Amino acid sequence: MKFIVKFFPEITIKSRPVRKAFVKQLRHNMRLVLKKHDADVVVAGNWDFIEVLSEKDELREDFTTALSNIAGIAHFQFVREFSFTDLDDIVEEAMVSYGEMLKDAVFAVRVKRVGHHDFTSVEAERYIGGCLKARSGALAVRLKNPEVLVPIDIRDQRVWMIEQRVEGLGGYPLGSQDSVLSLMSGGYDSTVSSFMTMSRGLKTHFCFFNLGGDAHEIGVKQVSNFIWEKYGSGLNVKFVTVPFEAVVGEILTKVDNAEMGVILKRMMLRAASKVMEGVGAKALVTGESVAQVSSQTLINLKVIDQVTDELVLRPLITTNKQAIIDKAIEIGTAPFAASMPEFCGVISVNPTTRARMHRVEREESKFDFAVLEKAVEEAQVMSIQNVMDDVAKQYQGEVPVVRMPVGDEVIVDIRHPDEAAKRPLKVSGRPVKVIPFFALESSWHDLDQETMHLLYCGKGVMSRIHASYLLGKGRTNVGIYLP
Repeated sequence: MKFIVKFFPEITIKSRPVRKAFVKQLRHNMRLVLKKHDADVVVAGNWDFIEVLSEKDELREDFTTALSNIAGIAHFQFVREFSFTDLDDIVEEAMVSYGEMLKDAVFAVRVKRVGHHDFTSVEAERYIGGCLKARSGALAVRLKNPEVLVPIDIRDQRVWMIEQRVEGLGGYPLGSQDSVLSLMSGGYDSTVSSFMTMSRGLKTHFCFFNLGGDAHEIGVKQVSNFIWEKYGSGLNVKFVTVPFEAVVGEILTKVDNAEMGVILKRMMLRAASKVMEGVGAKALVTGESVAQVSSQTLINLKVIDQVTDELVLRPLITTNKQAIIDKAIEIGTAPFAASMPEFCGVISVNPTTRARMHRVEREESKFDFAVLEKAVEEAQVMSIQNVMDDVAKQYQGEVPVVRMPVGDEVIVDIRHPDEAAKRPLKVSGRPVKVIPFFALESSWHDLDQETMHLLYCGKGVMSRIHASYLLGKGRTNVGIYLP
């Protein structure tokens, strides 16, 4: 079994030393990926292409899938190689590969020739095409837009009968550029932006800010591992979890409502700027797009960026949401994003779209930065290869869901205080406690441990996250209220 791999065109226009370095990295990545299927695979480098050789013909489909997901490859071809004797022998081999497809079809032959022969490429095309038409039952030869194309490479005394061509990811080989740290929420935007940096050759580490609960963290770990498994070329990268629940609590209790979104992003950039040092990253990556939400206006982004001297990359900055969703569908992250339990508790009622630095600084002066420092100190860094093992240790059981309480259950409204005050929860004949989500864990020991407490947040997303978190901590008297 043999594949011929062609480089992304931008690689071929680099200077000789840079091109050699890129190709070396690409060969390394291909070996890492393909050896998972065949430990004896041969990846041989050339100036214009890379040859992949394996004696395990039954792995053709596995190799095809793997190669199509490696950055740096423009396209690759599955070929049958044989020694060149004469054009009649090539006709015989072409009948083996294409005979059935040519019957009643309009076709063309394309010959690429390297070396010294007593014929030109055009002469070879005419001779082979004429013989195939006579022998295969083809309707006609048509050079423009044929129904079937028969591509053949003649290289000195070797002939490659190209039986399949598959488009690659393009871009630069992963690891050929510097490392970056991608801020991952697990939604459409962050997964697509991470894919884009990876496909440009940037070794992409993942950073998740846990705003409360295991459910969201599990989801982000799963989708991060998926992206790495599929597009990571086997390179070792890190997954960083920063516990941010206390930071959110500080913001919600001390910061003016309008500035919350911008200040939360500034806190994330502050933390990420410190975390990135530990993984050797040279830039931060976010999935922000202009005006997609209130914190992503140009003015707000400028205010957010002023909190760090580090470079912040935004691959999606001018991309429309539907295009982002379409890309997520293409790369396989859409099912994860669609079911991701997003943390929706930090939403200002009237968020500013034109943040002013003096107001932001005034609100941040109320913030206890020791809380942020503690979150950074408690950040957990693990290899991406181990995140699924870590997920397995976390709570994955069913969360009790109650739609109509019939016993002595207590309803706990965990919504943001402003939302709870604006639309108070009333359940006939049922006590309702108001405990903001960011205070749940610290307040839980004050509740009656013999009574079932049902968490309520409106849509059931945030309550499920926190119920999962408490159940994972060994609490048994918790469920969610979903009327």
